[in-house]
Order: sequence, then C-alpha cells, then structure tokens
Amino acid sequence: MIKNPFARLLPVGSDAFDRWIGGTAMVLAPLLLTAGVLTRCGYGLLFDDQLAAYAEASTLLTWSYSLFALGVVALVPAVIALARRIGGGWGVWGGTLALLGLLARIFHAGADHMAFRFADAIGVPTTTEAVRESYGAFHVFATFSIAIMTGWIVLAIGAKRTGVLGWTQATGLALACALPLGVLKGATVFSLVAVLGLALALVPAGVRTWRTGPAPRPATAIRWTAVVLAATALATLLGQAG
Repeated sequence: MIKNPFARLLPVGSDAFDRWIGGTAMVLAPLLLTAGVLTRCGYGLLFDDQLAAYAEASTLLTWSYSLFALGVVALVPAVIALARRIGGGWGVWGGTLALLGLLARIFHAGADHMAFRFADAIGVPTTTEAVRESYGAFHVFATFSIAIMTGWIVLAIGAKRTGVLGWTQATGLALACALPLGVLKGATVFSLVAVLGLALALVPAGVRTWRTGPAPRPATAIRWTAVVLAATALATLLGQAG
C-alpha cells in the first residue's frame, strides 16, 4: 500500500484541515484585507478615482489590490472551517453564500488587475473611458452580488446561535457585509469597519482553533512548507516567463 505523504504533515483526523489550514486563514485573512484597505485610504471610492490614484502611485495601488486579493483567497478556507464548526442549516447556507460572494470578489480582483495592466499599456485616460463605457455590463458573477453581503449576516447569526462566536464577535462578522463590492473600489470608513469587524471575529477564533488539537510534527511541517513555497515560487516564475 502506498502511504499518504501528507498524513505526517497534519495530525490524522477529519478536523485537521479546520484546525491548521482554516485556523491560520482566520488569522491571516483579516490582516491581509486590512493592509489592502489601509494602503488605498485617501483616494476616492469609484473606478475613475482609483485609476487616477494608480497614475499617481502605481506601486502602492498594486500592493494594495494584491494584498486585498490574497485576503479574499485566504477567507475561503477560513469560511469553510467556520461553517463546519457552525454546522446545520446556518453553517451550510451561510458558508455557501459567503463562498459565492468570495468567488465574485476574486472575479473582481481579476478585472482590477486587467484594468491596471491596460492603464500601463494605453494610458490612464483611455483606460478610464473604456471602463466607464463597459461598467455595469452583465457578467455571471453579478448574480452573486447579494451573496457578498448576506453570507456574512447568515454566518454571524448561525455562529451566535450555536455558540461558536459571542455577541461581539458575531457582530464583527456581520459587519463584513459593509465592505464595498465591485471593480476598482476604493476604501471608505465602511471598508475599515468591515475589515476590523472581520479581524475582531476571526483572529481570536483562529487562535482558539489552533489550540483545540495536537500540533503537526515540526520537522515535517517545516519540510512541507519549504516544498510548497518553492513550488509556488517556481510556478510564479514560469507564469511570468510565459
């Protein structure tokens, strides 16, 4: 029988993913989102403001949108782990809605990236006009817009009802619905409220999740972390070369 090489990386058990992948994501995701929001503060909310900001500070805006996109991706395992802990209908529907909303945000991140690349290639004024003409065009992910907001509320209600989160943390989780949605969106006071609410809800929950089970073997964890980082770096280099 061929042994599973991943079996030594994480303790055996159905909740190992929730403890270590989900728990780590709960801690990292709000921090990445907060960094992404803070680095675009001071500029306007709408796409023309963001493109004008990119013309002024392209490196800063690139970092801002990259950190935010990484935070959205990290929220995927965080939401899965949280929904599994909640369980029942609240966990299933809250998790499903929140994940659909995150998929829509990932789509928006791709559109953001393309807009900035067009700004580099054909200039900000032309790109701004092109975005203005095409903004609001239908795409399938537009149907998930309601899920971006309601998923966090359903998850928060379920987390409170099942005792997974207390009132304060559940309220913070629900406040994530205030995060502006769409392509090339800047930061507002609502953005800060939303990401800080997520941090209030998820960071302590992630730390508690770490403490609920045995730790992975240090040597094995370090070795596999190095392998994953090396593979990621190689894939990135190959992607850039292509």
